[in-house]
Amino acid sequence: MSSVYEKYEPVIGLEIHAQLLTNSKAFSSDSAAYGAAPNEHVSVISLGYPGTLPMHNKTAIKFAVKMGIACGCEIRQYNYYARKNYFYADLPKGYQITQDKTPICTGGKIEISMPDGSKKDIRLTRIHLEEDAGKSMHDQDLYDTLIDFNRAGVPLIEIVSEPDICSAEEAYQYITKIRWLLRYLEICDGNMEEGSLRCDANVSVRLKGETKFGVKVEVKNMNSTSNVKRAIEYEIIRQIDLIESGEIVESDTRAFNALNGTTFSMRSKELANDYRYFPEPDLPPFYTSKFISDVELEFTKDPLPWELYERFTQVLELSEYDSKLLIDNKDIAHYFNEVSYNTEHYKTAANFMLGSVKSYLNENAVSINEYPINPGQLANLVNYTESGAISYSIATQKLLPLLLKNSSLSAQYLAETNNLVLEKDSDLIRQFAQEVLAAYPDKVSAYKNGKIGLLGMFVGEIMKKSKGKADPKETNKILLELLS
Repeated sequence: MSSVYEKYEPVIGLEIHAQLLTNSKAFSSDSAAYGAAPNEHVSVISLGYPGTLPMHNKTAIKFAVKMGIACGCEIRQYNYYARKNYFYADLPKGYQITQDKTPICTGGKIEISMPDGSKKDIRLTRIHLEEDAGKSMHDQDLYDTLIDFNRAGVPLIEIVSEPDICSAEEAYQYITKIRWLLRYLEICDGNMEEGSLRCDANVSVRLKGETKFGVKVEVKNMNSTSNVKRAIEYEIIRQIDLIESGEIVESDTRAFNALNGTTFSMRSKELANDYRYFPEPDLPPFYTSKFISDVELEFTKDPLPWELYERFTQVLELSEYDSKLLIDNKDIAHYFNEVSYNTEHYKTAANFMLGSVKSYLNENAVSINEYPINPGQLANLVNYTESGAISYSIATQKLLPLLLKNSSLSAQYLAETNNLVLEKDSDLIRQFAQEVLAAYPDKVSAYKNGKIGLLGMFVGEIMKKSKGKADPKETNKILLELLS
């Protein structure tokens, strides 16, 4: 008998707030840096003193356009801000500057990949610009709530999805993809623990086949991608249990308790908030045409990750697995892309990148931008290796370390001066092979009786005798001849 939960389907939409990596706040010159002492990054503008005037942050606008173009959104040409009026202790002006009727980006989509390999498009409703509020701290004092206004005025984009998400797993994949894209575009650090990326989930359930939405509940206070998934999983079950027991799902705003994995009600949504939106009178409208052309030029020089993925899989014919690893980091993706224009041996180049190069970066805690070898030099090493002058193992274990210390010298020069070039003398390799086979008569007998895996052992012994310099192809050829 199927579970009662299988009768229902969840309908989920996510609202993601991403702090933009600008030096200053959205509408003032105050620093937007994280980690300062409480109320250090404030001024009369961000505190909303009478008579002060806000100003546009061009970088914030450009970053919003960048995200919009990356998501395939339509970018609004004519934009203006609005005032969202409400009172809360951490909102110093008594209103928030945001976008209401003119979100800078509309439409677009995010493609997610599920664990089973299937893909799905999650449509976006809008992306709009706004400023962050301050931070209320309830656990620092026994009697009072403390307010830190450093965050007040930090620029945000709010990314609002359509209710296309149908499971906690889809929500997890969606926010993971958004976080990765924000970081790839270098417009947000995606650090949920520090609050620079925050997510609210709108969750409802309905019987399968039903077209009308169920009662929507908003879940807040989720500080990791895994907690977003856990909170939604709990909320789906909670709502179904209420319906099955004949109770009513209340439309409320809930918080997630990460310690016990449950949600709890913070306030009711029965009374709609009247924010009394009206156009922000102190900021002139702005046009995005210049920002759009600048971003499109940037993307021409630095392709988007899915463009690189398509090139790596279709043109270079790399596996999906290798391609995903290569585009996971923007700088590594562009480094490898440049390597690929200087060699035709794409798989070998990918092996170098995902093996030796990444190991060096991890061991030395540096980025690819600090790697001593430039893409052209790595491509030359790949080409030299593929020419048959050296083996892949010598290239990675001996020649590459030498090249890292002497990056002004060529791979060929270092190989020749350090006696690393492969030994192609057939007579010498044959002598080594005969010595190895004579030393292991029992293994030779076993090989001839069907244990062909022993060929690798013979090759390894010859490599020891030649100090790794015997040509592998010639070695295999001679061995097979002697063993036949």
